[in-house]
Amino acid sequence: MKPDDHTLPTLRERYGERYRWLLLLSVMVGTMAAIMSSTIVNVAIPDMSQHFALGQERAQWVTSGFMAAMTVSMLTTPWLLARYGYRRTYSGCMWLLLVGGVVGGFANDFPLVLAARVAEGLAAGVVQPIPAIIILRAFEPHEQGRASGIFGMGVVLAPAIGPSIGGVLVDGFGWRSIFFMVVPFCLASLYLAKRFVPTTSPGGVAANPQGAALDWRGLTLAAAGTLCLLNGLVELQGGSPVTGMVLMGVAALLLLTFVWLQRRTLKARRRQPEEGVDPLMNLSLFNDRRFAMGSIVAFIYGIALFGSTYLLPVYMQMGLGLSASYVGTILLPAGLVLAVTIAIVGRLADRQPTHRLVSIGLVLLAASFALMVSIDLSRPGQIIPLLITWAILGRIGLGFILPSLNIGAMRGLDRSFIPQGSSVINFLRMLGGAAGVSLCGIVLEWRVAAHGALLDTGTTSPARMAAFNETFVMLAVICGLAIVAALRLRERQTGGQ
Repeated sequence: MKPDDHTLPTLRERYGERYRWLLLLSVMVGTMAAIMSSTIVNVAIPDMSQHFALGQERAQWVTSGFMAAMTVSMLTTPWLLARYGYRRTYSGCMWLLLVGGVVGGFANDFPLVLAARVAEGLAAGVVQPIPAIIILRAFEPHEQGRASGIFGMGVVLAPAIGPSIGGVLVDGFGWRSIFFMVVPFCLASLYLAKRFVPTTSPGGVAANPQGAALDWRGLTLAAAGTLCLLNGLVELQGGSPVTGMVLMGVAALLLLTFVWLQRRTLKARRRQPEEGVDPLMNLSLFNDRRFAMGSIVAFIYGIALFGSTYLLPVYMQMGLGLSASYVGTILLPAGLVLAVTIAIVGRLADRQPTHRLVSIGLVLLAASFALMVSIDLSRPGQIIPLLITWAILGRIGLGFILPSLNIGAMRGLDRSFIPQGSSVINFLRMLGGAAGVSLCGIVLEWRVAAHGALLDTGTTSPARMAAFNETFVMLAVICGLAIVAALRLRERQTGGQ
């Protein structure tokens, strides 16, 4: 086989019109593995906490450490794709995710488990901006919503079914089994990548290993700022408030330095296009109003989405006293409804304005959080039906947001900026998510202490439920703030495209 047999033009000629769908399927499987690895571990946190004798704040680092690594690595996706092409970048990430799952499953020390989670996060972060790049480049505008809906439907099926299977595995085989769930998905994605993912970079041109260097200074600042932010949130939750505030101040200073450096790097690159370093985050993207508003929505949405993904299993196990397998069973119908909703809304996204679909989704998501306060321990017969109903309502809201937000926010960008746009908007969503997980933990611990309850006992109580309810109300308010920015996604010439 010739070396150029897997360039983009050759693959298009070989497979014809169906090639773009085969390519989307290939990256869908890998993204399913990445998303599953980010969410499924939540059902194993209580079991893992007991095994390693961890406090809630340390156990939470299994989730937030993954999120921090995933958040920062997203910014490297455009550079990796330009330098190494789609296939080498994608396959390398799948191998790293595979190794992380195997090492985490066999680890006997918590630091090794945490290191495996960080490795998985690095891989997952690079992979996740790629599908949006492919959809916006390989599909016509009138097909992009449909492609996004089909992709989204496939991707959410894994985390929808995952907690159910994961809960059974945790109860039957312990927390280690959770790490091994990504292995078959990684192996399948590597096979599909070998057949359908091109060796070329975005735009169909050959990858250029001698291209612009990676913005290591920007990457270092972004990583240090994210770690200071998350460590500061953890300290505010379970450590020293003074240390926490200092770390948060350092994070803010690093953020300002990062913005200054990116502006300087962009100006230098414009003066000398053939030399220098591409900025890690192209701040000129925010000159587009829709992209700027979409980025704000993505950040706030990330707080609500990932915060609730962490909070719901903890609420059901520590608030309501349900088993891990039961939690997965309760969340399964909501996950299936989400998959169907995404497929339907994906078609609507080709005809309906983005701001309308995103705003509807945020209203439904906020309502699902606010209605959690209606669950009453004194009425045990209503607990499970209400849990399922409110979870389904929230997932319908997510189904309106997921296929619409990225595409709608980036439709105004020049095609050459699509990789950077996808990377930035995913970065901001995950940065919000990383902060959201810690924020939910902080508010929950604070409200539990305020009500004079404990979070690490098996007996439920009205005081502990009140603390959970107040945390859900906080998430509802955060979604309300995102609606304000979502309405600004309105196109200057409203229409279906």
